[in-house]
Amino acid sequence: MKLLKVTTLLMLLGMPGTVLAQVDSGDTAWLLTSTALVLFMTIPGLSLFYGGLVRSKNALSVLMQCFTVTCLTALVWLIVGYSLSFSDGGEWNHLVGGLDQLFLQELSRDSVSGTIPESVFVMFQLTFATITVALIVGSFVERIRFSAVMLFSLVWLLLVYFPICHMVWGGGWMSDYGVLDFAGGTAVHLTAGVAALVCALVIKKRHGFPQTPMPPHNLVITVIGASMLWVGWFGFNAGSAVAAGADAGMAMLVTHICTAAASLTWIAIEYIRRGKPSVLGIVTGMVAGLVTITPASGFVGPMGALVIGIAAGAVCFSATQLIKVVLHIDDSLDVFPVHGVGGALGTVLTGVFAAEGLGGVGMDTSIGEQVMIQLVAVGFVVAWVMIFTFIALKLVSLVTTLRVEQEDEIEGLDITQHEEISYHL
Repeated sequence: MKLLKVTTLLMLLGMPGTVLAQVDSGDTAWLLTSTALVLFMTIPGLSLFYGGLVRSKNALSVLMQCFTVTCLTALVWLIVGYSLSFSDGGEWNHLVGGLDQLFLQELSRDSVSGTIPESVFVMFQLTFATITVALIVGSFVERIRFSAVMLFSLVWLLLVYFPICHMVWGGGWMSDYGVLDFAGGTAVHLTAGVAALVCALVIKKRHGFPQTPMPPHNLVITVIGASMLWVGWFGFNAGSAVAAGADAGMAMLVTHICTAAASLTWIAIEYIRRGKPSVLGIVTGMVAGLVTITPASGFVGPMGALVIGIAAGAVCFSATQLIKVVLHIDDSLDVFPVHGVGGALGTVLTGVFAAEGLGGVGMDTSIGEQVMIQLVAVGFVVAWVMIFTFIALKLVSLVTTLRVEQEDEIEGLDITQHEEISYHL
């Protein structure tokens, strides 16, 4: 009996693709935890963060949009999203994946991705797709039809997120080109930020903007949501190591350092300019820091993270002023100046602070060469997202009107879109 057990064990260890031979329980446990953390970022984190920032008459509509987008993305990912993102696209593989994994048809309990079950990898990547499309919601809150949000999210995932995800992480041209993006500076934040800018320009301003003040209705809810985002982001960045090891540990540390630095930089600028730091400012600075460190988190050291955080606070603060105060673009919840600008800034600075001499992991190229590679990636993603987001909006407008009627907007989307209200006081 003992000989039989030993023989069976040796056979299993020698069989390629078996769970026993490849799956690491520590890595799997960490990725399961990270997956839950990233989903926690969207619901309830982002939902509450956005919900508190709008006026009370629209709070439920924002929560509804984030919640429903989460459900929609899950089904699209099952049907075609994972396949287009992570399967072999044949002659089109440099741009998009193929259709081998439609309905996850090749996924089984024994499927393995690296040292974790492939089912865990599928779910982990699904949470990234979810929060990316949910981020865009912040650009058009308080004026868009619910049906338009759902249709736009579907088309945008197909035209923008899945191809860009494949190009960066699924074996497409950006990974071959040497672009460094550890956790989504391009694939998540730059795509969402640029899409938000296009949506704000196409859907146009809210009624009364910028003359009518539109302050957040409940900053307490926003801070609660922001706190959830900060905690959940450790799964986002450290989880992207796809292993419970040194890379995950360093990614978690630099994420925290950068976020703290960006938050303090933001309120320091407010204090210098206005004489008082604001709660809204510190949580916005927090998000700017989290966004900007995302592409760099697996490549830089603590001092690089500190510099990136200070740059994130200063640059993203300036971008919000430019968009809102100077250009009067109604990107309602500052998605482009925080996620778009922060994602681009972090992607470029990764090419600097990943250098071994600056405390990073080291690169096969010089700083100048790597920065140029990063700039090319940013330029390409900006162009792709602008073109296909505009196409997505135009396609949706052929089916339904993007905006609600002015009377409905004034009354509030909670009532006019869902026949419910946030508070019974």
